Amino acid sequence: MLIGVLRKPRLLIVGCGDIGMRLAALLSPRMRVLALTSSEQRVPLLRAAGLVPLRGDLDHPDTLWRLRGLARRVAVLAPPPAQGDEDPRSRRLAVILRSAMIGAGPRGQPLQLVYASTSGVYGDCGGALVKETRPLRPATARARRRAHAEAQWRGLGRAGARVSILRVPGIYDAAGRSPRERLRKRLPVACREQDVYTNHVHADDLARVVRAALLRGAPQRVYNACDDTHMLVGDYLELAAQLLGELAPPRLARDALRHSGLSPMALSMLGESRRLDNTRLHAELGVQLRYPDVRSGLASDGARPD
Repeated sequence: MLIGVLRKPRLLIVGCGDIGMRLAALLSPRMRVLALTSSEQRVPLLRAAGLVPLRGDLDHPDTLWRLRGLARRVAVLAPPPAQGDEDPRSRRLAVILRSAMIGAGPRGQPLQLVYASTSGVYGDCGGALVKETRPLRPATARARRRAHAEAQWRGLGRAGARVSILRVPGIYDAAGRSPRERLRKRLPVACREQDVYTNHVHADDLARVVRAALLRGAPQRVYNACDDTHMLVGDYLELAAQLLGELAPPRLARDALRHSGLSPMALSMLGESRRLDNTRLHAELGVQLRYPDVRSGLASDGARPD
């Protein structure tokens, strides 16, 4: 039994929060899952889920050298820092992972890495349908940090790793990421004439997309990791209110929204409109979404992925 466990391929999850735990549940039957954590309090939780916790901090590179060559598959789900226009965390980790590849030659399987970025790197597209080949125009510091991180992982790809980048929109589910609390706060949305398109992916489906990219992702390939729906923000929240038994949000003119209690991040998102094209997701990764539209996802009971 022990020999069988040791022979399992290893997966390293960097940033093992909710999506990482869902991913681990999908892959732990066939892989030995290692999870990097900077929190001593999370160690028992990770062990209870059958994962191997590794203590390390992305802000302290001296704690990360043990990751060199530890696993041939890596999922980087950790966010950048909250400030600045760059992501030093991705830069440090990419340097460490690359150091394990130097001089390794053609032996064995190349490093397969998946990085979860954000669709915000596209910036405002005026509601246009957006393919992965669209030039990046990040308009916020948050999006610029993600674009910088993508560049670090592309560099690792040029060094010989098989890197897949997922551009992720708004993540939701029927529980912790439900829009219920937003609706209960009665936060407004833009009037229909000034509303913007938004994109979504259910948390279970995102974990399944990461799994598909780890197993089948093409080298140096980008995928829009979204469901099949294109909705205005107000339409999405009105549908959510209907399904969740809450009041629909009030609609206001764009100028009035600035003084309505919306967070700076929410206001910045109302300045960007795009419809993500997920053709690659289906055609190349072969992903069959469990929740292809937000109606089915919001109405779900939060069941874990298969």
